[in-house]
Amino acid sequence: MAITVNLRYKGKNGSALAFAKEMTKSGTVDLIRAEDGNLKYEYYQSLDDPETILLIDSWRDQKAIDIHHASPMMQTIATLREKYDLHMTVERYISAETPETEEKFIRK
Repeated sequence: MAITVNLRYKGKNGSALAFAKEMTKSGTVDLIRAEDGNLKYEYYQSLDDPETILLIDSWRDQKAIDIHHASPMMQTIATLREKYDLHMTVERYISAETPETEEKFIRK
């Protein structure tokens, strides 16, 4: 059972994209990906709204998320969010097995 959190960062004048680029170039993304329990940490830009960046952040379990949230990286992330004046929406999902009835629709 994995936990996936979708965070949408909304900014102005390219600030959300600049935030994602700084997170990557600073090495913060690599540090998060290297944390025990991290399964995915990827940014995507919306085709409908270029001022929105989606972060897909997946973890093995709640304990791994809690450890991540207690890490010094959270202050780095918070500081950059403030720097770029970003606002966020958050959605949280718990993974489930794909039903056999839906397998035929998935191209692997």
